[in-house]
Amino acid sequence: MTVRFGERIRELRNAKGLGQRALAQMIGVSHTYVSKIENEKLDFGDYPSEELIRKIAKALEADEHELLTLARKIPEEIKKMVLEYPELFRKLARLDDKTLKKLLKDLEGG
Repeated sequence: MTVRFGERIRELRNAKGLGQRALAQMIGVSHTYVSKIENEKLDFGDYPSEELIRKIAKALEADEHELLTLARKIPEEIKKMVLEYPELFRKLARLDDKTLKKLLKDLEGG
């Protein structure tokens, strides 16, 4: 089961020993906003902006792409690659899960 975005932020924050107020100060928002992010109760949508997610990743020394993906946002550099190599991504999209997992394992050297 995949961890939800807000849960992952809380895990990362706790692992760094930071309270919500400390993280909020680091990223320039209120502690109540951090609480809303972690509880996935934002007023205007499901996730914060891509810019804020990047700030959170930096503050928590986390994988930016992981957080963006959990927030269902496609990082700009990946969008660029899709546009530059559309045939590659069309072929990837046609692969089944088993083949994709094998390909990923091969790419990781295992």
